[in-house]
Amino acid sequence: MSADRIALKGLRARGRHGVLPAERELGQEFVVDATLFLDTAPAAAGDDLAKTVHYGELAEALVEVVEGEPVKLIETLAERLADVCLASELVRKVEVSVHKPAAPIPLVFDDVVVTIERSRG
Repeated sequence: MSADRIALKGLRARGRHGVLPAERELGQEFVVDATLFLDTAPAAAGDDLAKTVHYGELAEALVEVVEGEPVKLIETLAERLADVCLASELVRKVEVSVHKPAAPIPLVFDDVVVTIERSRG
């Protein structure tokens, strides 16, 4: 079994996720990193896009989730994003990180990140 990966890092989208009413009303930027684990050998052997994940289409689908229905927790958002990544039968495992750099914390900080790993089956 191969350890091939396709990674999409730093995908930015505006969402209305959070517990506080202001977060739901005003929204903020979220940053998504997704690493998909799959066998890329068949795609490479035939130079065939149909045998891999189209990362442009994946990016659009992930942004739709971030811009879509609000949730309270970025853990929930990460779960929904992982489900999108695993929608392709080619993907065996995914690691998704959701960054919330403008989280409402009254202290100096760089980032808040939730990272989850999910596997098929």
